[in-house]
Amino acid sequence: MLKVEDVMVKEVMTIDENSTVKEAAEVMNKFEIGCLIAVRKGKAMGIITERDLLERIVAKAKDANKTKVKDVMSSPLIVVEPDVGLEEAVKLMFQMKIKKLPVVDGKRLVGLVTLTDIARFQPQMINILKQLAMKQAAPKSMKKVIDYYVV
Repeated sequence: MLKVEDVMVKEVMTIDENSTVKEAAEVMNKFEIGCLIAVRKGKAMGIITERDLLERIVAKAKDANKTKVKDVMSSPLIVVEPDVGLEEAVKLMFQMKIKKLPVVDGKRLVGLVTLTDIARFQPQMINILKQLAMKQAAPKSMKKVIDYYVV
């Protein structure tokens, strides 16, 4: 059985929670990534995603130069350990309505796994997603990934 550590990205980009949202957007653009883990003194505290930028900054016309990451990040962070099975990780994502799941070993950030990574990497996860989607409506944030890979 595959585990999260078999699929996760090991080089996770972080940003200090006191950085501005503009700085976060610049880092995401530079590295062509969809999220950053927000840290305080090296400890993972939250996550800021492209969706957060759209909903909490752009849609509300906030000043990205003045708004801090800690003011718009999703927190507390929902995480898994590297040895968790992929099926369990997918169920957690579905239940919590998230597509990105930081991976921690103890308290140390060691990776990041996304629903898209799992769907691409492990075709049998598609059956698990189908079963979950049949039991309850797919969370809106996951619908696009599920429709693309499952249907």
